[in-house]
Amino acid sequence: MKFTFRGGVHPPEGKELTENCAIAAGPAPKQVSILLSQHIGAICEPAAEKKQEVKIGDVVGNSEAFVSAKVHSSVNGIVKDIALRSHPVLGRVNGVIIDVSPDNVTKMPAAQSLFTDFDINKYSEQAILDAMGNCGIVGMGGAGFPTKVKAIPNPKSPKETLVINACECEPYITCDYRVILEWTDQFMAGVLLMKKGSGCSKCYIGIEDNKPEAIRILKEKTSRHADVEVTVLKTKYPQGSERQLINAVLGKIIPTGQIPPMAGIVVCNVSTAAAVAEAVVTGAPLTHRVVTVSGRGIKKPGNYYAPIGISAQELIDHAGGLTDDAVKVIMGGPMMGFAIGDLTTPTTKTTGSILALTAKEVGKAKFGRVQTNCIRCGRCLDACPERLNPTKIAHAVKADMLDVAQDTYITACMECGSCSYVCPANIELTGYIKTGKILLARKKKNLPA
Repeated sequence: MKFTFRGGVHPPEGKELTENCAIAAGPAPKQVSILLSQHIGAICEPAAEKKQEVKIGDVVGNSEAFVSAKVHSSVNGIVKDIALRSHPVLGRVNGVIIDVSPDNVTKMPAAQSLFTDFDINKYSEQAILDAMGNCGIVGMGGAGFPTKVKAIPNPKSPKETLVINACECEPYITCDYRVILEWTDQFMAGVLLMKKGSGCSKCYIGIEDNKPEAIRILKEKTSRHADVEVTVLKTKYPQGSERQLINAVLGKIIPTGQIPPMAGIVVCNVSTAAAVAEAVVTGAPLTHRVVTVSGRGIKKPGNYYAPIGISAQELIDHAGGLTDDAVKVIMGGPMMGFAIGDLTTPTTKTTGSILALTAKEVGKAKFGRVQTNCIRCGRCLDACPERLNPTKIAHAVKADMLDVAQDTYITACMECGSCSYVCPANIELTGYIKTGKILLARKKKNLPA
């Protein structure tokens, strides 16, 4: 039986471009920009100064706040400056700009032999949590919530179930899929470490049925662990959203305003689990990650192990550059990612993909297509995985009726883009909702609209 959730859409997958591309070494950059905000929580303060020499793994940003995560240098080099740099979500934030030294050593993935016959009993719960914090591990699937904060036990709300998000439901992205295939033992070690560190007694790996080879490997690997189970899910977007994933795997609904740990559930994605394993076993901080560079606007799509802080331009150039018909570059997936106009924008811990799309691929948002009036078809209601009324919320924002938008649960929208995708009138419903959230936040802080 294959499980799923109510609503959602089925956009073209596009995964065939990179699903068979093994993880390859990324480019050796001349300069990186380590942004001081790469996670949910307090922005880090610089922990390095101009002209200071740094090595791979040195802390260059830190915060004393509970909800935060250290950031580390991904190269050997000299700090050139601490200045504003483009951020795919926040616009511009401070970053530590490092000129790479000629003697910089390209960091390679951890040796997989380290995780063969992995013994979880060698590591205590506290050692696991300490490694997560010291190594700056955050959720690498998008939001970037500090992993130690998510996993740390809470006697008032004990965690019982770990759910591993192996869905990778966004089109084009295959970095997690390749991690499962190529770094299987490391990933499984990370699953066991996450489970022990968070105090969970049961683990489910949720994976969509469009990944048969990964499913076969995971079922083989989990057969020796009675408390780890593979749950095969129907392929549908946004199956990987944690609320929808929990609903599909466990049949539970997380109420609006709550987060999974309040219900005794911890959600962790594939790359995060692999990073936890490397941090605990080798002590290596999170300085590199696998990035899918794809789309038909890329000449040689692939999956690249790249230093965090490298620019989108350098990764695109490493993948052969842009095709003549490329019209849009996105950091993240095509449904929830952010279009960027500045290709010097650096990657962060949560950058799982950089996409270059052609006008044909952009599809629904066809260039020059005219938006028409809402025809009251109700398709957005059917598609919304949170069972909201996207049209009503969007119209309220458009009419500057923010109180109505609040009353229709605008804050419950996760901005997945399903409503915009199915709208026959080509109304950018998700865009209006995002704008409404910004206006409400500014109103709450008594800032001008």
